[in-house]
Amino acid sequence: MNKPLRGSCLCGKVGIEISEPALMTMACHCRGCQKLTSSAFSLCVSIPTTGFRATGIEPVVGALHGDTRHLYCPYCKNWLYSLPAGVESYVNVHPTLFDNIEWLSPFVEVHIVEKLAWATTPAMHSFKVFPDPKTFRQLVEEFQATASSINADSI
Repeated sequence: MNKPLRGSCLCGKVGIEISEPALMTMACHCRGCQKLTSSAFSLCVSIPTTGFRATGIEPVVGALHGDTRHLYCPYCKNWLYSLPAGVESYVNVHPTLFDNIEWLSPFVEVHIVEKLAWATTPAMHSFKVFPDPKTFRQLVEEFQATASSINADSI
């Protein structure tokens, strides 16, 4: 894959560009994500803030207007990315927006306490809610080592 990795919302009015390797890929099974996606879970890829850029029209905050901000295209209402509360070092981007998604596979699944019984993922790690910060750092290192071996580190 060539950098930057690009994608867009459904209507194409908001673009996203990724210029640094992913920290980790995740599937979230929480009820909020189930409702926001009308599916069993949402997918995200954590990208260093310095390697993420939204282009085109300005995304707007939507869904829950709490400490974690979920950003959407103001025109087609496509959920683009989330800015986790209290975290400034990374952004969680919805990877199915990328033009190329062949590399996509969740490495971690979170909120499995709310997971639908039939929902399965190939994730290597599962957490009742979220991993603690120390474990998160270890997971990032493991993901990046694994991604290197399957050439997904080029995102």
